[in-house]
Amino acid sequence: MSGLARLTGSAVAGLAAAAAFPPWGQIWLLPFGLAGLMVTVRGCRGRGGFAQGLAFGLGFMLPLTSWLTVIGADAWLAVGLLEALFYGLMAMTWAWLRISAYWPIGIACTWVGAELLRATVPFGGLPWGRLAFGLVDTPLVHYGRIGGTALVALVSVLSVALVVAVIERRQLDLRAGAMLLSGVGALGVSLLLPARAADPGQAITVATVQGNVPGEGMNAFAERRAVLRNHAQATRAFSRDVAESSRPAPDIVIWPENSTDIDPFVDSAAYAQIDRAVQAIGVPTLVGAVVAGPDATQVQNMGIVWTPGSGPGERYVKRHPVPFGEYIPFRGILTRYISRLEQIPRDFARGTFDNVLDMAGTRVGDVICFEVAYDGLIRDAVNDGGELLVVQTNNATYTGTGQLQQQFAISRYRAIETGRTVVVSATNGISGIISPDGEVMDITAEKTRDVLVEEVTLASGVTAGVRIGKWLELALSMAGLALAAHAYLGRRREVGTMAT
Repeated sequence: MSGLARLTGSAVAGLAAAAAFPPWGQIWLLPFGLAGLMVTVRGCRGRGGFAQGLAFGLGFMLPLTSWLTVIGADAWLAVGLLEALFYGLMAMTWAWLRISAYWPIGIACTWVGAELLRATVPFGGLPWGRLAFGLVDTPLVHYGRIGGTALVALVSVLSVALVVAVIERRQLDLRAGAMLLSGVGALGVSLLLPARAADPGQAITVATVQGNVPGEGMNAFAERRAVLRNHAQATRAFSRDVAESSRPAPDIVIWPENSTDIDPFVDSAAYAQIDRAVQAIGVPTLVGAVVAGPDATQVQNMGIVWTPGSGPGERYVKRHPVPFGEYIPFRGILTRYISRLEQIPRDFARGTFDNVLDMAGTRVGDVICFEVAYDGLIRDAVNDGGELLVVQTNNATYTGTGQLQQQFAISRYRAIETGRTVVVSATNGISGIISPDGEVMDITAEKTRDVLVEEVTLASGVTAGVRIGKWLELALSMAGLALAAHAYLGRRREVGTMAT
């Protein structure tokens, strides 16, 4: 196979993998995408494997993050190239591993390691595109319940690798039969894994308010008072429905991220508007607000528990602000050369305290927007006693792109992994209420004003996926590194050269 043919095949394999994710949802293509890269790296040296992985990564990540073109084509290309580099490094180890007898388990472990690395560096990483998030409509996602995102990735990649190994053997002997049975058996086992509330408790009624925003794209929040007014009006209208008994009375209400970009602690009119809405509905309401930061150069992205009669109380400050979206790394240097960064005049301060809030006796684990993709923040919310998970999000900038569907799929995965109901509250979509088995109980359309209300079950148990997921991921990553190193050293001994 020529070098150009290999690169083309790797890029097409990446496209196939991307097509498995929302909004396309062609899950059947994922095994072909994974298998494609396994085939194209066969016979390569390390440098050749890196090139194949880079081509795969570009084919995978550029379509998956195409919603970044709303910000700018340069931002999209930069992120796509950065993420593709991780797949290049991964595929370099695949090239070494492919000549070893244990290559299927080796490449599965190194995939886990690549996902861990991508989710960690730089600037806190970008977990977008983890296999678990694309498999939410398959039984394989149930492995997340017992081993987190790492186990889902391991089983998925290993199953494909075993089938590829059998095909490459070109004979169905006892060993090939065992490998094929193991690969197919993984799907059967996943059907038996639990997907329900983890140690279910009492039921409560929760409502999520989607007030809608007047603008789109980068100008979605040009009219900040209109955004606040929309959420307040939607809440008051809902309170009238409750008073007339046409809709159930909630125990708690959730507003989305950026439901007020006007600091209610500074602006008395904004405070009064929120307070009137909360008084009308008569139950604690989690309000997403942008407020002044610890100093004049910063602001904070905050979830505030607003209680009728007493006003604002417990709050959570977003712990993982988005680089170049909510803060500018190396601001003093980069703003000299990139004038567009001036659109973010103040950095968002990083929160330093836990993300579990008390709302009328219910322990609510809160994550804000992209934080739902970070394993550690979800684990913190559950380990600190969160009985219900809430995703406050503002996706108005990405209306009409696949970003909304991708983030909602991540929320569905989190419900399965943690065994908890997940409430997604978005400014203009997609909002929804998700049961612990990942099924959508109710969902809104984009660019609409709506209020969802459902009775949900709280949960207090900690699943194995939450309890051991971090350590399993580290162990598998280290195993992948060790296997790759062993394969590399074996190759050096075989050829008697330092060439990679």
